[in-house]
This record gives sequence, C-alpha cells and structure tokens, in this order.
Amino acid sequence: MSLPTDVEAIVFDCDGLLVDTETCWTRAETAIFAEHGHGFGLEQKKLLIGKTLADGAAAMAGYFGRPDEVPAVTRRLHDLVAQELSAGADALPGARDLVLALRDRLPIAVASNSPRPFVAAALISAGLADLFTHVYTADDVPNPKPAPDLYRAACAGLSADPARSVAFEDSGTGVRSARAAGMYVVGVPSLPGVTLQTDATFSSLADPTLIKWAAG
Repeated sequence: MSLPTDVEAIVFDCDGLLVDTETCWTRAETAIFAEHGHGFGLEQKKLLIGKTLADGAAAMAGYFGRPDEVPAVTRRLHDLVAQELSAGADALPGARDLVLALRDRLPIAVASNSPRPFVAAALISAGLADLFTHVYTADDVPNPKPAPDLYRAACAGLSADPARSVAFEDSGTGVRSARAAGMYVVGVPSLPGVTLQTDATFSSLADPTLIKWAAG
C-alpha cells in the first residue's frame, strides 16, 4: 500500500493508538457492566470504543435499558477510568519512534475524544507528553468524533490543509471523523477482527513500512 509523500501535518489519536489506555477503559467498563448484571466482551467493547466519555456512558445506560441513569453512569465511568489511569499506561509499540521520526520534519498534533485530563495523564505516563505541543480533546470542540471538528481544529492549529494531512486512528469512530475532515487516514486497529475503512491499515505503529515512510 502506498502512503502519501506530499504531507503538511500529522494528527494522532491517543487512546489505543499511541497509548495502551484501552485496557484502562476496558477494566472500568467491565466493572460497570458487572455492577448492572451484564458480562463484557468484544461485542460490548465495539459499542464503546472511540466514543467520548459521555457518549460511552449513554451507550452503556441504553444497553442496560436504563437511559435515565446516564448521569450516574457517566460519573461512575469517569471515576473508574481516572483511577485506572492513575496507575499509568504504556506507549504502544512503535509509538515513540514513529512520532520522533515524523516531528523532525512535519508539524504533529494529538486529537482525542477523551477529556483533557485523561489525555494529559495518558501522554505523561507513556513518556510522550514532551513530543506534543498541540493537543486537542473532546473538551475543545462543540462536536467530538465522529464529527470532523477535532481533526479540523488540529489541522487549523498546525496551519495545515486537512486534504494534505494524515490522521492515525484505531477506531471506526475516529476514522469517520478524520474522513469527514477530508484527511488521509492510516488505521491501526486496537480491537481484533475489526476492519477499518481507511486509506492504509497496519497492525502496529512499529511496522517497518511506517517507520521508513516517517523518516522520509
């Protein structure tokens, strides 16, 4: 598969793409499902991955048949994820090397559907915070992913044309957002057996093709 060579900027998702925080979210989600008498597996995870905290909580409350409990589920999810993140999360394979190679020659940013404190905690614990001066979160736009607002904001902040910029994503929600913004999308799925509608897909950020491309 070919990757673009005429690129103005690169924008990365965070959770499940740069940092192994999906395990943190999954443990929190599993606990809430158990509290409501439900098991949690791949089918349930697919309903939530890539969503904002609020949208994920709404999806959970709907799944439980308790839409009136959205505020309570939102608070519970927030508290459990914060607790999980406080223990730290690791950078995913290839993340630091790829970001370092790209930032040497192109403007880069993070665009995440998570709240800003969660993104900051994830990047710090993974040792990636020093690599990004432009970080955009669900707190910064009226309409988070899958709307294009986050990616458009990131490209604007980097003074880049979305049509000549590349987004890295791990979820269908994020891919739809980047596509709606008009970007070239590289997918690195964080869930097994998931096919993303991307322009190029890799199993890891450590793929030699990606590293070679990043180095120019």
